[in-house]
Amino acid sequence: MNIDFFEILLLSAIQGISEFIPVSSSAHLFLISDIYNFKVQSLLTDIGLHLGSLLAIITYFNSDLANIFKNKKLLLLVTFGSAPVIFVGAILYQTNLILYLRNIEIIAWTTLIFAILLYFADKVKVNKKLDKNLGLKTVIIIGCFQILSLIPGVSRSGIVITASRFLQFDRYDSTKISFYLSIPVIAGASFLGLKDLYKESVEFNSMIIFTVFFSYFFSYFTIKYFLIFVKKFDLKLFVIYRILLSILLFGIIYF
Repeated sequence: MNIDFFEILLLSAIQGISEFIPVSSSAHLFLISDIYNFKVQSLLTDIGLHLGSLLAIITYFNSDLANIFKNKKLLLLVTFGSAPVIFVGAILYQTNLILYLRNIEIIAWTTLIFAILLYFADKVKVNKKLDKNLGLKTVIIIGCFQILSLIPGVSRSGIVITASRFLQFDRYDSTKISFYLSIPVIAGASFLGLKDLYKESVEFNSMIIFTVFFSYFFSYFTIKYFLIFVKKFDLKLFVIYRILLSILLFGIIYF
């Protein structure tokens, strides 16, 4: 198998799966690319990975999105919930401060700390529903927590689910809130990438098509089956995975 094709397939699987479950896609992409020194990792690849995930979530939630655009209140909530992380993320991106957050020690600590927070959040008693109790104040609180996802290892979906669970939404609604808020964020990341791509001389090739396709494939089925999972099970599996990953990273760093 062509080495570039294998790398694209692996990166797409990591992006598509980890973008929507509480384990941090940015951390996993950074770690895998750093460990194996992937040749295909580039701005164009990153854009393809994000576009695939964006298309998947738009496809899966097409009826929900139609309702969002008809429902001005829900559209406003999604906008306000996404605004904080987009605003802060744009500043960190334009100033290159985001690069200082990308190191294995930060990822190890955030992976552990936010695993513990997720564990306790998942124990909170449920008494709220998305369609009745998601108001402006609530979504702004969740949106402010989402800023933390700019730090690799925190996980965007993880911190939104954690915040939503602390605010007493059930796992399914917390996951849907995470998915709704992901659309403007992933779109924003794609836009910034395309903006930078416009400034550079980049040669497009067939690999970008495979990148978008495979990222779409893994993203779509992750969204579908994660929603089924949270209806039946708690989030302990992801807590355990994060703790084990942090222990492994601490071993690499300190021993």
